[in-house]
Parts: sequence; structure tokens; C-alpha cells
Amino acid sequence: MAESTTTKKTTLPSEVFAVEVPSHELLKLAYDSYLANNRLASATTKTRGEVRGGGKKPWKQKGTGRARFGSTRNPIWRTGGIVFGPRGNENYTKRLSKTSKRVAVKQALTLASQANKIVIDDIKTTGKTAEVVKFLADKKLDRKVLVVTEKTPEIIRATGNIQQIRLVSPTFLNVFDVLNADHILISAKALPVIQTWLTNGGEA
Repeated sequence: MAESTTTKKTTLPSEVFAVEVPSHELLKLAYDSYLANNRLASATTKTRGEVRGGGKKPWKQKGTGRARFGSTRNPIWRTGGIVFGPRGNENYTKRLSKTSKRVAVKQALTLASQANKIVIDDIKTTGKTAEVVKFLADKKLDRKVLVVTEKTPEIIRATGNIQQIRLVSPTFLNVFDVLNADHILISAKALPVIQTWLTNGGEA
């Protein structure tokens, strides 16, 4: 059986938290893919057919000594239309296979484990924010904390107003959240779910 790394009292499966990371190329691809897939195509510009004005020729065709123009909506004019500008229907998504995504997540978790960022424990709360704040203080989990656990109404309500916490379900782990977290708190029940999802190809 493969050797395993250990964090405090819980043994982490080596096939997830101690994989080989030959380079950071796949991690970068997964990171960029996450950002691109969450990008909104909200920027829009107007073409020369959409801007106001331009109905009248600015000056006569000949005799003025100036360049000929038929409309102030010409793209080279200050208030003219925009050529090849964003139209709001751009597709910025970057595709990455499920296998590649899961390998990237395992590599990110491995780096987090090597940096001693991972803690296995359960947040016991009745839905009160103060309980979670005290728990984090007792565990000395400050700054950005990624909490990986099944989302219950109590845990959602208790963590909703804590800015430093990012709450995700086990099968929705991604490279972006793992790499940006200062601490990763994984519940005991979520650990086998993560292992099954990343090693047996279980569906998210």
C-alpha cells in the first residue's frame, strides 16, 4: 500500500495529497481556465451604424483643402464608431478535460499539503457566526480559509457573513480556490468524498 502524508490526527491519502508535480504548467492551465470560464462579456461598443449623428456631410466634397468625409460617424473621428470593438457576445471560455482538471486539483492539494495548509476537522455549529469565529480562532486559522464540507443550512448561515471564508462542496474543489487559500479546512466526511471523486472518476 502506498505511503501517506499525515496532517495532525488524520492520514491523508497519498494518491490525492502526495502526487507528483513535475511542473506547474497544468496548474496554470486550470487556473486560467477557471478565470476565463467565469469572465463576463459585458463590454460593448457601438459601430458607425449605431452612434448618434452623422446624417449631414460635415463639409462639401471639394474646395475646402481638407480631407473628404461623408459622416462624423467615421471611425477615425473622435465621436465616431468603433472598429472591431467588443460586442458583448464574445466567448472567453477555455476547455479542459475532466481528467486534466482532477489531476490539477490533486497537484494543487499536494502543494497545499507540503505547505502544511491542510487541516482535517469538523465545524460544529448551530448556525451562529460566533461559533465559527471562535472555532477559527482556536485553530489559529486566520486570513483566507477554504472550508470543504457538505453544505448544510446551518454551515451556510454561520459562514455567510465571514469574509475570510470560502465555502465549497467536496466535489466542487478547484485549483483557483486551493491555490489562493491560506488554510484549507476539510471535514472528516468530505475527505473520502474527495478521494473517491479524484481517484475513481466519480461525477461531480
